[in-house]
Amino acid sequence: MNFNKVILVGNVTRDPELRVLPSGQNVANFGLATNRFFNDKSGARQQQTEFHNIVIFGKMADTAGQYLKKGSTVLIEGRLQTRSWQDATGVKKYRTEIVTESMQLGPRLQGQGGPEPLAPGYSQDSAKQPETATKPSQQPEQEDIPIIEENDDIDVKNIPF
Repeated sequence: MNFNKVILVGNVTRDPELRVLPSGQNVANFGLATNRFFNDKSGARQQQTEFHNIVIFGKMADTAGQYLKKGSTVLIEGRLQTRSWQDATGVKKYRTEIVTESMQLGPRLQGQGGPEPLAPGYSQDSAKQPETATKPSQQPEQEDIPIIEENDDIDVKNIPF
């Protein structure tokens, strides 16, 4: 049995770059930073930051481009993929990326404006409890965009694998 699953919660390091592939499919690329906190041998608290390359296709790419900005918090669920190519000098290059399968937006940054409502067809109150929210009848084709609330505790031990 094989398994390739990545779940990350972190901060966007650069605004998503939106492109359209020759096939007509939308794609967004951006960086994500995750922090790990630990105590070293002397007991001093340390922080280690990892940087990840994120790739999102389709409608999620449009959503990322619209709602994610540098500094935004986001939960990404996807798979690892490494691709290779030769640069102009003939040197083979490699890049490992997380290809996104699902995404949840975090709380908006303090002082950051942004479109209201938070997600298409939702008000501030309905975004906090999407399971009871109903979409307005004029936007039935809009997809739900999950939002991570600022006070939500994410218990990675209870995430189903």
